[in-house]
Amino acid sequence: MNMQSAFGSLSWLGIVLAALSAFALGGLWYSPLMFVKIWAREAGIDMNSDKRGNMAVIFGLAFVLSFIAAFFLAMFIGPEQTASFGAMAGFLAGTGWVATLLGIFYLFEGRSLTLFLINACYAIISLTIMGLIIGAMQ
Repeated sequence: MNMQSAFGSLSWLGIVLAALSAFALGGLWYSPLMFVKIWAREAGIDMNSDKRGNMAVIFGLAFVLSFIAAFFLAMFIGPEQTASFGAMAGFLAGTGWVATLLGIFYLFEGRSLTLFLINACYAIISLTIMGLIIGAMQ
């Protein structure tokens, strides 16, 4: 399959919905309802600091990065797949690539296991949901 037909076979709506799902999950995951206090403490982030940056830019770029991740996951999943295949592909990408690389970074940076688990589990769950959506809509 050439790149033009690969792009043409993608469900762009599925990619956008997958990106939105990751963005929404992140909003919940890193909220007061779930892990924001522990995450901020472990990451050394002062939630009241003025040095956190422009939140509109941060959230905008977070969505763009979620879209890019969804796009590449859709390319990895390929055309004519199922929701279950997509979910498995997302889970394996989250576990086998993202979490393992985060683990390496965190070991050398001396970061805590708690922070690793919060961030790695977000990545695994996020990619699993994204894969499910993409697989269902391919």
